[in-house]
Amino acid sequence: MTTVPADDAPLGLEKGTVRLLPWQPAWALLFAAERDRLHAVLGGNVLDIQHVGSTSIPGMPAKPIIDIGIAVASFEAAVVCIEPIVALGYEYRGENGIPRRHYFVRGEPRLFHLHMNEIHGRDWQEQLRFRDALIADPRLAAEYAALKLDLARRFPRDRDAYLDGKAPFIRRLLDSSGPPPPAAPLSAR
Repeated sequence: MTTVPADDAPLGLEKGTVRLLPWQPAWALLFAAERDRLHAVLGGNVLDIQHVGSTSIPGMPAKPIIDIGIAVASFEAAVVCIEPIVALGYEYRGENGIPRRHYFVRGEPRLFHLHMNEIHGRDWQEQLRFRDALIADPRLAAEYAALKLDLARRFPRDRDAYLDGKAPFIRRLLDSSGPPPPAAPLSAR
């Protein structure tokens, strides 16, 4: 099991706020520790667990919340995962606006967002494709970072406006990029 002292990587964000921190290498360790906890209770019910979102992109300023993507074979079969995840301290939020996604949050202030999607579904594919495109292209990553910093400055107490401001960039990147590579089971990214 991977551990990291909590004060080595600031983590947690108050509801409704937008606060970006410089990328922290310890975020990868925090993800790995949480991935290990999840895998221990979910085992063969999941196909992959990935670090997604801005905290997974080296050098990217990010809200201090670790986004975790979990791939499952089917939305319906994944219902067996809900109770074990809740037992780890997560709150289940249903699909939370995205069809065929099981969504969970943990911590107040918020520490983790967990997105459980079908491995062949659009949402899973797009999470990986977006992350991987930014890791592979420093120019795109710099453009996205500048956009995020500007939006956070303009909307520090309006997370919806912050998210809406990022949407055109995200859509443009996804529309111009190819499909993601096949997922490697239980990788540490």
